[in-house]
Amino acid sequence: MTFTTTHHRAGARHAAATRPLQRAACRALLGAGLWLAALAGAQAATVQISVTGRDGLPLPNAVVTLEPVNGARPAAPAPVQMLIEQQKMQFLPAVSLLPVGSRVRFSNLDSWDHHVRAAPAGLSNAGAPASYSFELRLDGRVAGKEPSSKEVTLDKAGVLQLGCHLHGSMRGHIFVTDTPWAAKTGSDGIAQLGNVPEGQMRVRVWHPDQLIDAAPVALSVSPVTQMALPTAVVARRQRL
Repeated sequence: MTFTTTHHRAGARHAAATRPLQRAACRALLGAGLWLAALAGAQAATVQISVTGRDGLPLPNAVVTLEPVNGARPAAPAPVQMLIEQQKMQFLPAVSLLPVGSRVRFSNLDSWDHHVRAAPAGLSNAGAPASYSFELRLDGRVAGKEPSSKEVTLDKAGVLQLGCHLHGSMRGHIFVTDTPWAAKTGSDGIAQLGNVPEGQMRVRVWHPDQLIDAAPVALSVSPVTQMALPTAVVARRQRL
C-alpha cells in the first residue's frame, strides 16, 4: 500500500509539473491559429477591368469603381495634390480621378485669359448644391513669368464638369471619389485596382461621353480577377 501511495503522489507531481507546459503549448497553438486566420483575412485581390466602347475598341478615360454588395464602406483614401493645366485650349489632363478632400491647382499656360467653370456633371449630380460649383479667372501667361494659378479643395464626392466662359470648346472632368476602389482606364482601356477584398462586388463605369449612367454589373472577386466590360459609349476624338 505504501508503494501504491507513493506512485500516485509521484504521478500527481508529474501531472502538476506538466500542466504549465501544456497550457503554454495550447496558447502557442491558439496564437498561431489566430495569426494564420488574420493573415488569410488580410489577403486582398487584384482586379483588372478592360473597358471597351461601342466600337469594341479600348475606352480610355473611363472611371471604374467597385462597391461591396453587402454595403460595407471602406475607409476613404487620403487626399492628394493635383495640377490641372489649361494649354492649347484644353484642360490637361482631360479627366482627373481624385479622393475627397484633394486640393487642385489650376494653371493657365496659354498667353490669353481663361476661366475655370466647374459644375456637377450628369444626371446623377443634378441635385447637387450650388456650393458644389466654383468659378475662377486665370490671366494669360506673360513670357518670363510664372503662369496664373489658383487652388480649390474638393470636399464632396461626385463628378464635376470643367469649362471656360471665354472658350466654349474647352471641356474637362474631375471624378471625386470617397472609395479606394476606383481607377481610371489608360489608353489601353484597362483599369487596375488593388487591395480589393474577395467577395461579391458591383462594378460601375463612368465616362465623360456617356449619355446616361450605366447600370452596375455584378462581379465575384477572387485573388486575381479579370473582367471584360463593353459599354455603349461613343468617345469623342481627342484633340492633339
